[in-house]
This record gives sequence, C-alpha cells and structure tokens, in this order.
Amino acid sequence: MKQQLLLVLATAFISFNCYSQINFEKGYYIDNEDQKTDVLIKNIDWKNNPTEFEFKLSEDNESRNAAIKTVKEFGIYNVSKFSRHQVNIDRSSGNLDLLSEDSSPEFKEEELFLEVLIEGKANLYLYTDGNITRYFYSKDDSKIEQLIFKKYLTPNNNIGTNEGYKQQLWNDLECLTFTRRKVENVDYRRNELVSFFEDYNKCHNEDYVNFEEMQKKDLFNLNIRPGFNYSSLTIHNKVTDYKDTDFDKEFGFRLGIEGEFIMPFNKNKWAIILEPTYRNYKSEQSQESGSVSGGILVSKVDYKSIELPIGVRHYLYFSDNSKLFLNASYVVDLNLDSTLEFFRQDGSMHSSLDIKPKGVIALGIGYKIKDKYSIEMRYHTSRELLVGYAYWRSDYETVSMVFGYSLF
Repeated sequence: MKQQLLLVLATAFISFNCYSQINFEKGYYIDNEDQKTDVLIKNIDWKNNPTEFEFKLSEDNESRNAAIKTVKEFGIYNVSKFSRHQVNIDRSSGNLDLLSEDSSPEFKEEELFLEVLIEGKANLYLYTDGNITRYFYSKDDSKIEQLIFKKYLTPNNNIGTNEGYKQQLWNDLECLTFTRRKVENVDYRRNELVSFFEDYNKCHNEDYVNFEEMQKKDLFNLNIRPGFNYSSLTIHNKVTDYKDTDFDKEFGFRLGIEGEFIMPFNKNKWAIILEPTYRNYKSEQSQESGSVSGGILVSKVDYKSIELPIGVRHYLYFSDNSKLFLNASYVVDLNLDSTLEFFRQDGSMHSSLDIKPKGVIALGIGYKIKDKYSIEMRYHTSRELLVGYAYWRSDYETVSMVFGYSLF
C-alpha cells in the first residue's frame, strides 16, 4: 500500500512539473505602426527579459507569437510593462573567475525589451538575462542610459567596484531634499532603486506609476499545521530474533509551524518551506520469549521528536482562490528523550536501546483554498531509528494528514 502511495506521489511530481497552468491575461501590444491592440497575453512571469511573447486575440482564438522586431511595447494590465529600446548595455561578467581588468563598462548596442519599473518624470527600467542584471533610466523623455555598476579585477588582484550609477543619480536626478549621503546609500538593487525613483518623482510633484506596487506579491506565509500521523515500526536483530518486534500501526498527533518563502518569479508557483514539527509514536507488544528462561517479553516504544523538514513546494492554480500543491522535503529528526525498552513481566530482564533517527525524504500532495486553509497528505520514506547499532535494523514508516491555517 505504501509503495503504491509513493508511486502515486512520485508520478504526480513528474506530471505536474511537466505541465503547469499559466493563464492568458488581459493586456495589449503596440506594433511598429503605433497601433495598439488589446489581446490576452500568456503571463509566464518572466524571470529573464523576453524577446517574444505569446498572445490570443480572444479566449477562443489560437495563440500566436509576437517578436521584438514587430512590437514596440507590450504589457499585462495592472501587472507589468515591457518596452523596446535600442540601448548600450555592458554585459561584463560578475563571475569572480571571469572578471575584467578594465573598470570601465564595455558597452555594446542592442535592441532589448526593458521591463518598466517606474514610469514618470524619471523612468526606471530593468533588464535580466541569466546572471546579468542591469538597470536603465531616462528623464523627461531623454535617451535611455544604463546605470553603471561593474565589478572588476584590480592590478593587485583585488575585486574593485565601479559604482558610476551613484554619480549619474546625483547629476541627473536632482532634488532640493536629496543629500549626497542619500545617494551614496542607494545600493544597486531593485527595491532601493525603485524607492529612489519614487522619491524623485514625488519631489517634483509628478504623477508616476510604480509597477512594483501594481504586482505587489506576498512573498512570505506563516502557517500553523496540526494533524495526525499513522505510523508503524518494525525492529530486527541480525544475531537473535527473540527481540524482533512488529509494533502496531498507531495514530499520533503532530503540530507544526511552517514558514513558506515564495519565489518571486514564475507566477509565485515555487516556494521554499521550513516546518518545525512536534510528533510522537507510542506502542507496546507482548510475546512469548524465545530464550531458554521463557516468559512473556514486553517491547515498548515511546518515540517523540521535533522534525525539521526543509524543501520545495510547487503550486498548480485552478483559480485565484483554489490551488493544488506538491511538496518534496528532506526531514531532519531531533530526538526528544525517546525510549525503546524490552523487559519480562516477571522482572527478570530489562534492556533498552537509544533511539537515533536518520533523516528521510517526505513527499506530499495538498489543496489550498483562499490562501488561508489547506489540507495535505504526506508520505515519509522508511526511517531508520537505530543508527549506530551494528546488529539492529528498524523500519519506521508514516503517512500524515496535515491541516493548515495561514496566520499571515
């Protein structure tokens, strides 16, 4: 039964990673003749700036592709906007093994779709391609320029940084309330540059659009995760079998608190999860002793621990309020004074083993509604509880039903 469940979960992981529902959302594009057409654009939440995009004229139409050569601008309403520009871009590598010895940018003219982050009196743009991240700006419809930032190798084989963008901001984006320190404290990061360009547009009482706010995402969830485990334990000694025990399948309580860190790309479909969880398992078996002295041998286990699953989660959206999710985690187990004892009822013998659990893999499939309530079925691969004993082997298996409530 457990092998079948594991096969089902593994198949689900493979299937849903091959297929991922991405919606066509209301948007537009502007062609080379400045004609604007409202369409439905396939929103794949581009991690890298695209060179083309997929769209439909209506839900019933076949999808088509539009390339950068034929489109000046496209966007998804209230989400994102990309505009085509001929710009000088420095693609110098930031890889420490490939650093240039020249501190100056090595510009090359390219035609690119730039993502618009701030649009107003001063505009901020982003270009991402793999490990390359470059920011561009313009003011009052001036030519778009790259904000200069480059790491390089000094003659002494140290790493230097050309932060020319700070001088560009100081020279071109003046405001009476801006100090040199304010500009010097702006890091070459998305959130800090967005904040600076916001401040500049506010300083000049200019209307502006912050596309970051329009697509603001909740990137962290804290969830309480109670539930129960259905567990079994088998122990075996290679030398003698009189202490071999098949403990009963038992229900045990579990309580976890989960931190879910949403990845800011691919439509929030991927997350890193960490879920410290208390769980327990108790069982007792009596059997005729196989030793010469005979008698009733009692085997008793009281296994308590804090599990620390860390893993990845993938969402499959059915609607804005309904989604399926799949988990894969590695589970570290911290023992809490657990015991495994053997004794005869007549008191003539008593022995014990220290429980030392080994880490395992956990696979889960669940359903979440309204980003608030969830239910998940989770399977743990077989866990060894007697690590360090040469002649003992154990097989602890668990299937869990986990309920979730999002605190925020």
